[in-house]
Amino acid sequence: MDIQEVLKETNALLKGHFKLTSGRHSEYYVEKIKIIHYPDKVEILCKEIANKLKDYPIDVVVGPAYGGIALAYEVARQMGKKFIFTQRKDDQMTIRSGFDIKAGDNAVIIEDIITTGGSVVEVIDVLKEYEIKVQAVACIVDRSAGKAQFECPLIPLTKLSFDTWEEQDCPLCKNNIPLKKPGASDKKI
Repeated sequence: MDIQEVLKETNALLKGHFKLTSGRHSEYYVEKIKIIHYPDKVEILCKEIANKLKDYPIDVVVGPAYGGIALAYEVARQMGKKFIFTQRKDDQMTIRSGFDIKAGDNAVIIEDIITTGGSVVEVIDVLKEYEIKVQAVACIVDRSAGKAQFECPLIPLTKLSFDTWEEQDCPLCKNNIPLKKPGASDKKI
């Protein structure tokens, strides 16, 4: 399956001037909600992720709110595993109350797009508090250009490399191209 073709088919790859969740600016943005809008595409993508994870010991599949929830749920469903999600509460990443988890569980984190990996690190830290071992992180798109590294393997379906800049260094700002802040993650930037 050509993941980049799915991005094109769903109009998920946008060009313009964007402020990313990380706070950095970019000329390109992957609008994951456009992918999730098509359940048949989500099912196919999650099947690819599940196949890549089949040899990992997994008790629970974790999805960070919001982008990772639908994907993690579908991966968990396909693998026959438990599902949980994390969310921000009072600016802190937490495990949504009510989930049945226990120390010693093995987890995999499913994310949509990884740029800096900051949100994933927050999720890993929360899982460590519960003594849950993260076996792998999987995502649709790794756009970190190899910079996002974790204590476990990163398994992307595809890699895209786009320049990103701090606001003060952004050439798009300097050319007065209107800035858009797509998506919403409740992460303060």
